[in-house]
Amino acid sequence: MTRLSQFTLRNFLILVHDALATTFALLASFYLRFEGSLLAERWPQLIHILPWFVLFSIVVSYFSNLTTAKWRFTSLPDALNILRVAAVLTLALVVLDYVYFFTGSRTFVFLGRVTIILFFFLEVFALSALRLGYRYFRYSRTRLHARSDSAAPALLVGRAADAEVVLRGIENGAIKRLWPVGVLSPSPADQGQLIRNIPVVGGVDDIEAVIRDFETRQRPIKRVVMTPSAFEPEAHPESVLMRAKRLGMMVSRLPSLESGDAPRLTNVAVEDLLLRPTQKIDYARLEALVKGKSVIVTGGGGSIGAEICDRVATFGAARLLVIEHSEPALYAVTEALSARDTGAVIEGRIADIRDRERIIRLMGEFKPDIVFHAAALKHVPILERDWSEGVKTNIFGSVNVADAARAAGASAMVMISTDKAIEPVSMLGLTKRFAEMYCQALDHDLAAEAGSKPHMRLISVRFGNVLASNGSVVPKFKAQIEAGGPITVTHPDMVRYFMTIREACDLVITAATHAMTPARPDVSVYVLNMGQPVKIVDLAERMIRLSGLQPGVDVEVVFSGIRPGERLNEILFASQEPTIEIGVDGMMAAKPNQPPMSTLRKWLAALQEAIERDDRVTIRAVLQDAVPEFGSNAA
Repeated sequence: MTRLSQFTLRNFLILVHDALATTFALLASFYLRFEGSLLAERWPQLIHILPWFVLFSIVVSYFSNLTTAKWRFTSLPDALNILRVAAVLTLALVVLDYVYFFTGSRTFVFLGRVTIILFFFLEVFALSALRLGYRYFRYSRTRLHARSDSAAPALLVGRAADAEVVLRGIENGAIKRLWPVGVLSPSPADQGQLIRNIPVVGGVDDIEAVIRDFETRQRPIKRVVMTPSAFEPEAHPESVLMRAKRLGMMVSRLPSLESGDAPRLTNVAVEDLLLRPTQKIDYARLEALVKGKSVIVTGGGGSIGAEICDRVATFGAARLLVIEHSEPALYAVTEALSARDTGAVIEGRIADIRDRERIIRLMGEFKPDIVFHAAALKHVPILERDWSEGVKTNIFGSVNVADAARAAGASAMVMISTDKAIEPVSMLGLTKRFAEMYCQALDHDLAAEAGSKPHMRLISVRFGNVLASNGSVVPKFKAQIEAGGPITVTHPDMVRYFMTIREACDLVITAATHAMTPARPDVSVYVLNMGQPVKIVDLAERMIRLSGLQPGVDVEVVFSGIRPGERLNEILFASQEPTIEIGVDGMMAAKPNQPPMSTLRKWLAALQEAIERDDRVTIRAVLQDAVPEFGSNAA
C-alpha cells in the first residue's frame, strides 16, 4: 500500500515505457520469425493475447522494482532486474505455447522455440536501450561539466574501490570542481588498470614522480585527494602528506562512508594520521536506541557534548534538549544542529548543573528517555588549584543530574568519565571516580528495588584523551608549530591514549545500547578500547614533520616537567575492579565496585559542609576516605 501511495508521474511514464517495450519485443519476435501466411495465420491470436500479456508484464516489472528505479543511476542491480523480468516473461510464453500446443483445435505451434528465444533478447534490448542511453547522457554531461575550466586536476590516493566511490561522486554531482587525472594505489593488483576510464599511474611512493610528470606534460596537478584506504599503515599516509605539501599541493580527504557521511571532501587533519584504525561501529544498533526518543545532553556546547548532540540527531532522536551554562557555546551548537535539518526538535537551555532545583525542573518538564551527562570541569592543572570548583561541578553536579534523570523517569543516564578516574592521582580523576561511585550505587539500588522488572540504568563510560577536543594537546601543538615553536612536552616518557571525537561519542552511545539490553551482565562502568598508548614526544615530533618541518631544526621540543596531578602512564582498570568481556567490539566493562549509598550520602554531606567553609583539608580527607587509592601527589 505504501509503494502505491508513493507512485509518481515519473513512475507512470516508466511503466508506460516498459509496456511499450514488451509490446515491441513480442511483435518484433513474431515479425522476424514468421512471414506471409504463417504470420497472418497467427495474427488474430496474437492480438487477442497481447493486451493480457502486456498487463502481466507491467505487474512483473513493478514487483521487480523496474518502475521505481531512477534511470540516472542505472547500474548492475537494474540490469539484473531487467534480466529477471525478461526471464519471467519468456517462461510465461513457454507456458502459453504449451497451452496452445495441447489444445486439439490447434494444428500448429503458436510460438515455437525460435520466437521465444528472439523475444527474450528483444525484451532485454527494449527494456535496456533507453535506460542505458539516458544513463550515458547524464554521465557524459556530468563528466563534461566536471572537466570544465573550474575543475581542479586532482590525483587520487587509495585503493581502486575507494577511488571508484570518488569518481561516482563526481559523476553524480555530489563532488564538484574536481577532476581526477590519475590514481595512486597501495595495491600492486591495481597498477596499470583503468578505474572508470581514469588510469592507475603508480603506487603511493611514486607521488613526486607522477606530479612532476604531469607538469612536464603541461597538465599540472592542483590537488591530492586521500581516500580512506590511503590512511592504512601500508599506504604510508604520513609520507604522502609530507611529499604533497612539499610540492605545494592542496590535500583533501574523503570521509569513510561506513559512518553515513556523504561523499564530500574535507581537509586532511593531523589527527587523521596519528591513530590506529578506529573501531567499527554498529550504526543500526545506535539508531535503534535513539530513534524517536527524547534525549538530554548536559554540557552540550563542549567538544564531546556537541558531538553527542550531533550523533543523537543523526540517529533519529525526536527531541533533543541541550543544557549548557555558556551562552556562546549553547548558541553555536543549537544553530549548527538546526542547520542540519535532521528532523529532531532542538531546544537549548542555559543552566548550571550545580543548580539542583533548575536541573530537576528542566528535566521534569522535558521528560527525557535518555540523558547523556557530558558537563564537567576537566583541565587537570586548573582543578589542582581550585579543588572546591571541581567538587561542585564534577561531584555535586553529577549527583544533581543523576537524581533529576531518575525523578523525570528517564530510562538511562550515561555519564562521560575519564581514564584518570582509575586509581586517581589528580582532582579531576578523583572527582570523576566519586561521581562514578554514586551512579554505580544508585544503579545498584534501583536494580534491587525493581527486581526482574526494567529499571533506569546509570552507567559511566571512561576514555582517554580526545583529539581536537577543547584543551587537548593537539590544538596546543598546532598553535605552537604555527608560532615557530618551541613545542612544550611535560616529560620524554609521558604516554597517553587517544581517540577521535566521533569514535568516542559513537562508542558512548554503544555502551548505552548494551546497558539497556535485557540480557546484559550487571555492569555500570564501560571502558573504551583505545589501542596502544602514544608517547607525547613522538606525537609532537610527528606533528612537526607533518607540517613540512624538521624537529630540532625548524621547531624545538622542550620538556617543561610533570605538572601537579599528572602521571606518566594512564591505566584502564583498577586492581580492585576486574574486567568483564561484554561481546561488543571496541569496549570492555569493569566489575562494579562501590560503597553503599548510605555511606556515599554521608560523604556528600561532609563535603557540602567543607565546601561552605572552604575547608580544603576536610575536602581532601573526605575524598581520600571515599577513594583510598587516591595518589599522594595530588597536592
